[in-house]
Amino acid sequence: MVIVRPLFSALGRRRSLKNYRAFLGARKACPRYRDCVSLSTESMKIDKALKVLLRKSDTFLLLAFFSLLIGVGSLLLMLPWSWAGSAPLRWIDALFTAASAACVTGLSTVAITNFTKTGQIIIIMLMQIGAFGIISFGSLLVSIPRAQGALNRLNTIKGFYLDGVEYRPRKIVWSIMLFTFSIEGTGILFLSLLFVQAGVEDWLFNAFFHAVSCFCHVGFSNLPNALMPFAYNPAVLTVIMLLTIGGGIGFVVLHEVLLVLRKKRKRLSYHSKIVLIMTAVLTGGAALFFLIAEAKQAYKGMDPFHAFLCALFQSVNTRSSGLEIVPQALLTQASKLLSSLRMFIGGAPGSFAGGIRVTPLFVICVVMVKEPDIYGDIKIFHHRLSAETLNKGVVYVLKSIALFVLIVAALMISDGTRGFSATALFYESISAFGNVGLSMGITADLSNAGKWILIAAMFMGRVALFVLAFPALKRGSHSITYPQVSLLME
Repeated sequence: MVIVRPLFSALGRRRSLKNYRAFLGARKACPRYRDCVSLSTESMKIDKALKVLLRKSDTFLLLAFFSLLIGVGSLLLMLPWSWAGSAPLRWIDALFTAASAACVTGLSTVAITNFTKTGQIIIIMLMQIGAFGIISFGSLLVSIPRAQGALNRLNTIKGFYLDGVEYRPRKIVWSIMLFTFSIEGTGILFLSLLFVQAGVEDWLFNAFFHAVSCFCHVGFSNLPNALMPFAYNPAVLTVIMLLTIGGGIGFVVLHEVLLVLRKKRKRLSYHSKIVLIMTAVLTGGAALFFLIAEAKQAYKGMDPFHAFLCALFQSVNTRSSGLEIVPQALLTQASKLLSSLRMFIGGAPGSFAGGIRVTPLFVICVVMVKEPDIYGDIKIFHHRLSAETLNKGVVYVLKSIALFVLIVAALMISDGTRGFSATALFYESISAFGNVGLSMGITADLSNAGKWILIAAMFMGRVALFVLAFPALKRGSHSITYPQVSLLME
């Protein structure tokens, strides 16, 4: 490179005598200078192609990243030392488990307890890498010298933070990793102590598995009866709920709350306030609804405190985590409907949670109750939502609904004649698409076609919705005015 750089300088400016002398010096130093020029030209072409690819096709690379992660994960789970079940593990089931872990869903066609500790470690790795998603993808690009310049322009990474909080993608990557490992480490510590008191075998590994599963919003459990034995253990359920809320509230909010608590910031941003308000309203409102609706069915015979704890746990985990302490099949139809809506909504943007997120829901609610001004903007809470923001939120939700309708229709066609109720298939579809993992117990009995549909649903819910939220950059276009038309709406 010491020889090549003066060489290119000389070739570019032969009219300059000084540069020409540098060119002669480089030629003498490198007799095979034509080979140096050829190799350097190829290197420049690779650099340019990589930068263009990263700048314009980062969403495509994200799709490829998740596809590769799921494929490699399924092959690792197929290894003999990863499986301990009585019957051989089918590839479709290994692929389903890998997709569920990487897409932070939690649905499974086989019991997680049938995997060996090696297999469960592989699942943990899939959960963690899949939860990071674009963050793990971005951290790989950081390690590539040629990609570092293009990394600074990746809109998908910048979408995890607000402009006023942080704008450097590499700083965002490391900040999110620091938050993740710190919170998961705290969760492991508390769960370890609680599991020891409860007499859980291999308590440290089980605490590690559940801390990652809860904070990453996967919903897998490697205990024989999952969390059912802890239904009357308020301490364990509280830690699980705090991990779930922390993983689904968004790193912008976590960062700003930390700054406010440390008195380095006076107030939260408008985004963080909306996320916290929507999270509190949805979680509290749903918990109250479950408490009333299930008083004479699923929570019948429970004392008031335990019934409230079960209702709150159901509300928190339907947002995207997928763990349960009361079987979903025991719930009333009204509770199943509300659970479906909660799974479709999900958590906050820039978090590990799935669903359409709470901020697009806020935009939909605002559009429903307030009229825009002449500029298309809406003023609410002493702030102005621009027409561009309103349009993005509405279009994003409509596209999400369209994708979900296709998934439900496909699953109804593939497994509607196999004796499953429409409610169970609908619940399964929205759980997969919302990356939640709650089920009415039919996942393992689905046909191969149904399993493929749910794999596609999990992938779409995790990756496709992310791509919809951050579309590719638009190319330059000409300003053209088209004739205005009128359409009857009633």
